[in-house]
Amino acid sequence: MSSVLVISGSPSPVSRTGIVVQRVDALLREAGHDVRTLHVRRLPTLSLLTEDLRDPEIGDAVASVLRADGIVVASPVYRAAHSGLVKALLDLLPKKALRGRAVLPLATGGSQGFLVAMDYALTPLLAGKGADAVVRGEFVLDADITGNVIAPNARQAVDDAVDRFARAVEEARHRRGRASAGRRAATSGARCR
Repeated sequence: MSSVLVISGSPSPVSRTGIVVQRVDALLREAGHDVRTLHVRRLPTLSLLTEDLRDPEIGDAVASVLRADGIVVASPVYRAAHSGLVKALLDLLPKKALRGRAVLPLATGGSQGFLVAMDYALTPLLAGKGADAVVRGEFVLDADITGNVIAPNARQAVDDAVDRFARAVEEARHRRGRASAGRRAATSGARCR
């Protein structure tokens, strides 16, 4: 079973990004993945902003990223940029923390013009942390979410993104498993000499 961490960068407990996160979480669980959702807004603010890795909650958040086979990063878009909460969390990670893990960027925003935030803000931020298996994500317009309901076309686009991601997670897990086995064999062989 693959482990997936869903990171919600929404500053609000009731948000359109939260509705998308709930949908993604449910789909991944139905597919048999071990899913944990991390709401960055719940982390201790001072420790997050000062990058205090000694804080147990911050340390646990970073460890959760490093343990996961796949990472979903969901963020609202403000003025064509991702949430500062997402940036603050990712800044805590080692430089190549996302290498070898499937990563799915998702965003919500008020206008189609904010779609550029996916390509020009969020994806480069992930690449800066070593993400080498970024799955094509989705941008969901705020107008496509009413109450707790995602409009059919947007819901299908999110579902398709989750399907792509689930396949990429399995591939990444197998690649990481083979790489680990190779390192263990090399270490074992070196000890026998």
